[in-house]
Parts: sequence; structure tokens; C-alpha cells
Amino acid sequence: MTPEIRPFAEPDWPAVWAIVQDVITAEETFPFDPAMPEPVARAVWVEPPPGLTVVAVVDGQVAGTAKMGTNRPGPGAHVSTASFMVAATARGRGVGTALCRFAVDWARRKGYAGMQFNAVVETNTSAVELYRREGFEVIGTVPRSFQHPVHGRVGLHVMYLEFDGP
Repeated sequence: MTPEIRPFAEPDWPAVWAIVQDVITAEETFPFDPAMPEPVARAVWVEPPPGLTVVAVVDGQVAGTAKMGTNRPGPGAHVSTASFMVAATARGRGVGTALCRFAVDWARRKGYAGMQFNAVVETNTSAVELYRREGFEVIGTVPRSFQHPVHGRVGLHVMYLEFDGP
């Protein structure tokens, strides 16, 4: 399956919100408040330009979403970041990989020097393995900094991919 990746549009929000709500209420992979109200989630997830929010569409349905932009302003503005969420029904089918590749390509085209993920839950092995396959490295782990509902306190990885070039 190769999803169509396209920019987020207003009519996509109900499907994106359903994915975001499912992911954050599971409390397994994102350090977002599971009680985050919809308007707050929308403000957090939908990136204003020059950042970008996209959706992955499979068979006419939103199967995943990603947001990307500058990791930190000022002297850190040369490094990008991205976050990804995939619908439960689409996991393990290449949607996350397609979104990750799209985000990395986007960041390279925009002239960033690399991409940093600030908080990858270490027990989210499918995401960690995906990012490693795409060239990211774990450059550090903050121990016991994420309260997982099954595993208790687990670490959050900082992962980084440096792009070729100056």
C-alpha cells in the first residue's frame, strides 16, 4: 500500500482528530495530555506556515497524519522536527514509513541541516525501528520520563538524522 500524502485541509480535521484522540488517550506513544480538548489538540497539531501538516490517505480515508517544522527558533532553527500518528486500522501497513519519508524529504527541500525527534517513547518499538531504518540514531534517552500505562516509567529517546551537505 502506498498512501497519498497531501497537505492537511479543513475537511480533514474530524478524521485527524479521531486519530489524535485515539493515540493520546491510549497514553502509550505520545507525551500529550490524554484529556486535551479538541481545540487545543487542533492548535497543537495543525502547524502554521512555514511548518506543514499533512494527511496520508488510503482508499479515500485518512489513515495517518504528520506535522513538521522547525525544532527550535533562533540559533536552533536549522534543525527540523516532525511528529506522526497513524490510525489503529492502518498500523503496520507502511503509512508511518511514508509519512516519515515525506517529512524528511520536506525538511531537506527546505534546507534544514537535520531532523530531531525530541520524545520517542522507548517502548514504541515499531516507531524506533522505523526511524532507525530511515537513518535516525538514538542520541540520548531521558530515563523514566514517560508514564506508560502498562510498562510504568520508561525512557524517552531523542533521535536525530543529520542531512548531507554544509
